[in-house]
Formats: sequence, C-alpha cells, structure tokens
Amino acid sequence: MINSTPQVVTIAGSDSGGGAGIQADLKTFQAREAFGMSIIVALTAQNTYGVQDSMAIPSSFIEEQFDSLAADFSIGAAKTGMLADVERVETVVKKLKQVDFGPLIVDPVMVAKGGHHLLQDDAVKTINEKLLPLATVVTPNLPEAEGFIGQRIVTDQEMVEAAKKLQNFGTKNVVVKGGHSQNKEAADFVLLATGESFWMSAPRVETASTHGTGDTFSACIAAELAKGNELKEAIITGKRFIHAAISQPIFVGHGHGPTNHWAKMRDAISIKAIN
Repeated sequence: MINSTPQVVTIAGSDSGGGAGIQADLKTFQAREAFGMSIIVALTAQNTYGVQDSMAIPSSFIEEQFDSLAADFSIGAAKTGMLADVERVETVVKKLKQVDFGPLIVDPVMVAKGGHHLLQDDAVKTINEKLLPLATVVTPNLPEAEGFIGQRIVTDQEMVEAAKKLQNFGTKNVVVKGGHSQNKEAADFVLLATGESFWMSAPRVETASTHGTGDTFSACIAAELAKGNELKEAIITGKRFIHAAISQPIFVGHGHGPTNHWAKMRDAISIKAIN
C-alpha cells in the first residue's frame, strides 16, 4: 500500500493570488484525484490585476526540494511552469536527469496575463535546447510557440507547421494551443510521436476569467498520466477540464480572474483527426 496513491509534482512558480502557477496546479491535481506536490522555483506577488514583483528561489534550495521528494515519494508524472531564468532552467534540467518523476509535461510559461515577463529572454534558448528534449509533451500557447520557432503563427496551417518544428527540437509530443487566436472556436492542434495528429475544439467563451488556463490544462494532463492513463486520453481530458473551468465561471478579483477548478466536465469539445 505504500505510495500506491497516484502522485504528481509541479515544478513552477508560486502565484500569491491563487489563480495560476503552483496554486492552480495543486487545485487541478486535487480535482483530478491525484496527490499533488510542488517544487517551487520562483515567487510572485500577484493578483488578478497582474504581477507586481517576482523573485527566483536559490538553485541550491530547488535542488534540495528535488532530493526531498525523490527520497520518499513515488511520483508518476511531473510538469514545469514558470522557470524564471537560465540558471533555474539549468538547475531543473540537471535534477530531472537525476530523478525518476515519470512523464514530463512542459508548459513553457513566458509572460503573465498582465504582460509581466516570467521568463528571461535568454532562457528561451536554454529551454529549447535542454528542457524540451526531456519532455514527454510540450503545451505552448501561440505567443509561446512563436517565441520558440521565431515566427508569427496566424493560420491553422501555421499551427501545424509550428508543432512539427517543435517536435524537431526533440519533444516527442506537442500541443499548440489556439486560445489566443481570433477564431470562433478555441482549437488546439495535437501532434503525437506516433505521427497521429488531431484538432481539439471547444466553443470560445467570452470571459476575463482566464488566469491560469495554461497551468490548469498542463496540470490536468500530468495528473491523468500519473494515474496511468494514455497520453492521448490525458490530453483530451485536459481540454475537457479547462473548457469546463472557463465556461463555468467563478468571480474572484477585479481583473483577469481565475478559472473554476470545481467545474464539472461535460462533452463540449470536438475531436477532428488529421491522419
């Protein structure tokens, strides 16, 4: 019975406002019935208006958190979020190579909803070259994918090409999220290591309560993998969960509010296979 409960860890930054980062991840893990743990890489002072300040955790303490968890728990999946800068990225990469935390979901957090940069520009290259090759799946939104490949993404075909380029960087599976597009539906393109690809679409919800959507989506995938579910199923569940969390709103704060981690999933998304 020891360590038989599904366990999952988030390696990311803390959001004092509770809507994104470590806090959103832990709420998602709990909602999906996986026991959540955290390795805190950075701290932020933030609310629904935006990020007022941030600071990175010393790398030595990040390493201690890794060692502490690895010594006791049986972690079935891990996800990364805000990693702050080159030093912190390299520390996380080094420790991920030393431990066995199962499949890795990389949510390449770069900029907060209010525009505050959560990742230094020179760290994008480090993530590209050192972290993405370790990832089971990477889940960039359109601006993040543009940052990786160095070009604008507007059309559906450009999303497909972006996924292929990201896969060439070494990530086995890619989800390019279309929430920032102007389309009537929020459509995400999924490219799997097997060559299978498909679109996941859901009706676009007009709301300002979208703080932490990327964290919640990637955390759901991690929780499902920790429970032993297949990757494709986990990704689709992630889409269903985040659509429910957005479409069943809660009302917190004056600005970009959080999503609803109590939401009940419904069959409101469509899947369109490409091949």
